[in-house]
Amino acid sequence: MFKTLKEDIEVIFEQDPAARSYLEVILTYSGLHAIWAHRIAHAFYKRKFFFIARVISQISRFFTGIEIHPGAKIGRRFFIDHGMGVVIGETCEIGDNVTVYQGVTLGGTGKEKGKRHPTIKDNCLIATGAKVLGSITIGENSKIGAGSVVLKDVPPNSTVVGIPGRVVVQNGVRIKKDLNHTDLPDPIADRLKELEMEIEKLRNELNELKERKIENDHSAL
Repeated sequence: MFKTLKEDIEVIFEQDPAARSYLEVILTYSGLHAIWAHRIAHAFYKRKFFFIARVISQISRFFTGIEIHPGAKIGRRFFIDHGMGVVIGETCEIGDNVTVYQGVTLGGTGKEKGKRHPTIKDNCLIATGAKVLGSITIGENSKIGAGSVVLKDVPPNSTVVGIPGRVVVQNGVRIKKDLNHTDLPDPIADRLKELEMEIEKLRNELNELKERKIENDHSAL
């Protein structure tokens, strides 16, 4: 247990250049406080002391702004940077050496039962404001871009961006040009384009019917 707590501190020094001393990290890093509170709450949860576990998690949420359900399984060297607004669901499973930033949600879609939250494999990074929803798996060494909404499994060694999230890099090979803020998918524009295509198709069919009618009229004469 103490080895795990020490690793939780050490990973902060590795990931955050602003960390200057052990005392500063222990006293001021809300992400660390949330992780430690969760480890205690999870220990009670595994022993079926559900009420105590939830009380600890809610107290932690009040002080840190980070909500981690005591049922979530979190591996070693988990790092929450800044942390405000992070939400991690009950059946979420997080591997080792995972980093998440503020505003990240590892939640459900409201449709599943049982395992309804994501599984995050080792060495993943989930950037600011990303939403990973449902019983899906994010493969090892993958990165989820800021603001992305991921609803499907992500293969290992991938980079995902956009709404909905799509793989743009896999195994170091660019699959498609990275999106910038002006290129983010626009579902409304896509739907309007589909409607325009449908209208054009109907217009062509109508013109064909008119031509046939004129031909038939001429034949009748």
